[in-house]
Order: sequence, then structure tokens, then C-alpha cells
Amino acid sequence: MKGEIENIPLPDNSVDVVISNCVINLSADKSRVLREAFRVLRPGGRFAVSDVVVRGEVPASVRQSMLLWVGCIAGALEESDYRAKLAAAGFADVDLEPTRTYDIEDARVFLAEAGIAVDEIAPQVEGRFLSAFIRATKPNAPCCAPGCCDAAQARA
Repeated sequence: MKGEIENIPLPDNSVDVVISNCVINLSADKSRVLREAFRVLRPGGRFAVSDVVVRGEVPASVRQSMLLWVGCIAGALEESDYRAKLAAAGFADVDLEPTRTYDIEDARVFLAEAGIAVDEIAPQVEGRFLSAFIRATKPNAPCCAPGCCDAAQARA
């Protein structure tokens, strides 16, 4: 089956888990990606991805310099934006667990070879870019059978 991350060719409520490894940050429409993930997940389904995330503001010029180092950086969402987009898509129990925080030493040689004044941009990038596990769940659907919830409450 061939598809696009912004338009997943699967029916609604059809999968248990959505996984991704450093792909969502490459999409130009991350909100659409997250809505699609939510759409295809069954109620109670899990969203479990690894992605590049930015912690705090980073000037556009610095993002472009860092783009020379890692192509994923330019499209990385700021941590609070990622959480907000997941919530807007309908997800609950959003968790973002950093797995690696990149420091300027990770890119020093490459950036220097590209003619970038590494020590000048260091204060603006140090500890701001990270890899993270992002997890969330699609809430269980409310009971919709007539009298179902009333009967359950009466037994409680």
C-alpha cells in the first residue's frame, strides 16, 4: 500500500499503534499528519514516535545554519507546539521524553567546515535541539449504546 503521511490510505479507527522514526518533522503540514494519525487509530490506540524537537526559541538564521548539520532540524517543532498540536488533534496523555540533547560539540567540525562561526551560534543552540520519544493515546470512545452507561452507573 502506498500513501502519504498527510493522507494515510487506511480507514478510520483501523490501527492499534502509529509509529514513526524522525519523519513527522519533515512534513510541511504537521497538524494534518497528527490529525491523520488520530483518525486511523482505534479508540485507546497509541501514538509512539521518535522525532527531533526544539526546546525554546531558535532564530531562523540559526535554524538555517543547523540545517547544514542535520536536515531534520529546520522542520522540528518547538516542544510546546508539538504538545499543542497533539492535543488539538484530539490526543490525550501526551508525553515527551527526551532521549538525546544535542550540544554544539556534536556539530562543531561539520559547522566549522561549512564556514559557520560555531562559537557565535553556540549560545543560541546549546541544548535546544533534542531527539525525543513522543507518546499519546486516542481516548476510548464514550459508550453510545442506549442505557449502557446508565446501567453501569447503577451497578457502581
